[in-house]
Amino acid sequence: MSDVLVIIPTYNEIENISNIIDAVMKLADGFEVLVIDDASPDGTQDAVRAKMEEYPGRVHMETRKGKLGLGTAYIHGFRWALAKGYEYVIEMDADFSHNPDDLPRLYHACKDEGADMSIGSRYVSGVNVVNWPMGRVLMSYFASMYVRVVTGMKLRDSTAGFVCYTRKVLQSLNLDKIRFKGYAFQIEMKFKVHKRNFKIVEIPIIFVNRRLGTSKMNSSIFGEAVFGVISLRLRSMLGKL
Repeated sequence: MSDVLVIIPTYNEIENISNIIDAVMKLADGFEVLVIDDASPDGTQDAVRAKMEEYPGRVHMETRKGKLGLGTAYIHGFRWALAKGYEYVIEMDADFSHNPDDLPRLYHACKDEGADMSIGSRYVSGVNVVNWPMGRVLMSYFASMYVRVVTGMKLRDSTAGFVCYTRKVLQSLNLDKIRFKGYAFQIEMKFKVHKRNFKIVEIPIIFVNRRLGTSKMNSSIFGEAVFGVISLRLRSMLGKL
């Protein structure tokens, strides 16, 4: 068994899931993959099962009864990873917006360089986003700036979804009290890690907008982040984190 697990949430990712698993499997560090699928009707689960047979013991799948939100998918995966004994757990999208070749950099930042959380950051060395409309780039960039101002975190990419956690970080959090499901989930996780004084590092990556499949982003998810950040700061001030 590997000491590192990559969690990939899916809903209707038949165009991407086989290729993304193959890309992770070819890496030298022996990564394992856990797909959390929310009852995709397009055959995603069948594609994952085929990869489970192709890579026995390295590809795993948990299925859920419907679309329950990105945050709850990751929480499900974190619990699974902790129960199985993994030391490092990585969040990654299925659509190749996160380059699998960057996985070793996040992993070794934690395993060998002393980080408790490593973040694949789009903004730590400029704006490294490809094929996004300018409006979405600006929205994402200024959202991270807004989070820095409200929370006091110095992170350049607080909404990033390409993140490696150490086991001790996940064990320190009460996963039952993670409140948000969308963009704000990523901010909440980072803020709680920050408040516990763990070492967080940002690793520069190039983020490429998906080429296949349909984006799950919508205005309600972004709105959750805007108001969720204020809620996080207030709860922190009241000692409720």
